[in-house]
Amino acid sequence: MIARLAGVALAAGAAWIAYTYAGYPLVLWLRTRGRRRPVPQMPTKWPAITVLIPVHNGAPMIGATLDAVLALDYPADRRQVLVVSDASSDATDAIVAQYGARGVELFRLERRVGKTAAENAALARVRGEIVVHTDAAIRLHPLAAKRLVAALGDPTVGVASGRDVSVASRDTDATLAESGYVGYEMWVRDLETRLGGIVGASGSLSAIRRELLVSLPPALARDFAAVLVARERGYRAISVPEALCLVPRGESLRREYHRKVRTMTRGLETLLDRRRLLDPRRDAVFAWMLFSHKLCRWLAPWAGLVALVALAVLAVSQAWARWLALGAGAGALLGIAGWWWSGRGSAPRLLSIPGYLVAGAVATLQAWSNVARRDLAPAWEPTRRPAAPG
Repeated sequence: MIARLAGVALAAGAAWIAYTYAGYPLVLWLRTRGRRRPVPQMPTKWPAITVLIPVHNGAPMIGATLDAVLALDYPADRRQVLVVSDASSDATDAIVAQYGARGVELFRLERRVGKTAAENAALARVRGEIVVHTDAAIRLHPLAAKRLVAALGDPTVGVASGRDVSVASRDTDATLAESGYVGYEMWVRDLETRLGGIVGASGSLSAIRRELLVSLPPALARDFAAVLVARERGYRAISVPEALCLVPRGESLRREYHRKVRTMTRGLETLLDRRRLLDPRRDAVFAWMLFSHKLCRWLAPWAGLVALVALAVLAVSQAWARWLALGAGAGALLGIAGWWWSGRGSAPRLLSIPGYLVAGAVATLQAWSNVARRDLAPAWEPTRRPAAPG
């Protein structure tokens, strides 16, 4: 009886992971075969936009970021650039102030409140009909803003998300795995766009209609919540592959781990806050995509743990299970070694992918723990990534 239950648990855990990362994209692909994504038409008159950049102690990269934003191919008289300094204690504010003559506005908060709360505080200063969210370490394609705005010309679209391109000043094996995951994520978003709309926007670059930009609880992730707010109000969110942004990779898995924990903690809290959208009676297709893309991924490490425990039980009496358990144990050890090694420099190629997978799984488990303990850390300690190459 125990062996039978363990077999069922092993199959269920494996099936959950397989569906999450392969089955769901396969179903999306099958449902969207032959569908072409409409190419947005450039408007004859460009609406006013606000480029909103929250930052905390971003002195090493904020200057280059502002240079890139000011170089965007968008009418200068239709563009507001607003930098929200979350009580920065380095030279960030002084650097931003130097751009005042070029139209950059600085809004400084005297007390740390966190990224979402800082954006909330800046809402009254936003003048654009469309708000473009970006990050202090991101580099934008010169046409990125126009392409996002053009996508919002569709009256059914409320949020337009850019396409992340993972870059690094040096391609270490430890960060190449991250690049592959980003590419996979962008592919899934493209498929979702063909079916009707994405379930989460890029945290590096997205645009939203001003009327959908609402004040949010500080612990929520705005890029994710914006899509859910738009859906509740009858709008879609789409991915715009032509709106490119260069996203710098972390220099090591150890540094990226903390970013992953923070991002997933905020994502889980956002999903909990808007959990009614998981109800298929509201919108069956969107509920299925939200469940599959977000909740299934965040539950995948738990499914993996269930499968590992079941495998250990079966290994007591089944020879095949012992061999499989030996392989799983070896893979886990390689992952732990890769994660540890990356903190001391570039991990060897053999260890880079298992290290990335183990770090991501543990980060997800810690995020669940944070939400359960209500340790939501809204005060936002951004991971220090190198600035994206210009």
